[in-house]
This record gives sequence, structure tokens and C-alpha cells, in this order.
Amino acid sequence: MAELGSHILLDLDGCPEDLLADKAKLRFKLRQAALAAGATIVGEAFHEFNPPGVSGVLLIAESHLSIHTWPSEGKATLDVYTCGEAFDAGKAADLLVSGMRAEHHRRVEVSRGFDARRLSEQIA
Repeated sequence: MAELGSHILLDLDGCPEDLLADKAKLRFKLRQAALAAGATIVGEAFHEFNPPGVSGVLLIAESHLSIHTWPSEGKATLDVYTCGEAFDAGKAADLLVSGMRAEHHRRVEVSRGFDARRLSEQIA
């Protein structure tokens, strides 16, 4: 069975603390990356925490982008997930890494949507 989606996981380190604590800037960066990569934005939710940190999700017709930040640690984790052909998840991930000004990052790409029944039979 062909993949149904592509999921890119980003772990960022060495990001500016002020950026990681700014809900409005993070929202803008996710929206900017999504639109530049061809997404259709259909909803969003962002929340600021105390002590400082932000969690947010951008719902796109093709699936979602999400972020969780730890400003005092200089860290953020992001997901870029797509099940659509028109949205370039790789481009969105590249834009987010550069836009977050991370000193270091880890990127993991996972194919999603394989037949779990077949996979569990092979594993069992």
C-alpha cells in the first residue's frame, strides 16, 4: 500500500528565547511557512504558558503544522504533516528551521498510513 501521508518531525535547539515565548511571532512563522509551501489554512489554536512557552497548531486542508516551545531551554519541537500532493512539507520544514534561527536541529521524516493489519502480522 502506498503512503497516505508524510510526517516531518523537527527538534530545534539554540533558538532565541524571546522568539520561543512570543505567540504572535510563532503563529506568523507557522502561517508563513504553510502558505509558502502551498497549504490551505482552515483553522488554528495557540496557547501561551506560564512559565513562558507556547503550544500551537495550524490546521490545514492537507493536515497540520504544530509547535511546542521551551524558551528557557532554547528548544522547540515541530510537526509538519501532510496527506496532500499540493503542499510541500519539506519546504515548510526548511522554512521553519531557518525562521526559528536554530543553532542545531534534527529532522526525521516518516511515511504514514501503511496498512497496520499487515504490519502487525509481520511484527507478531
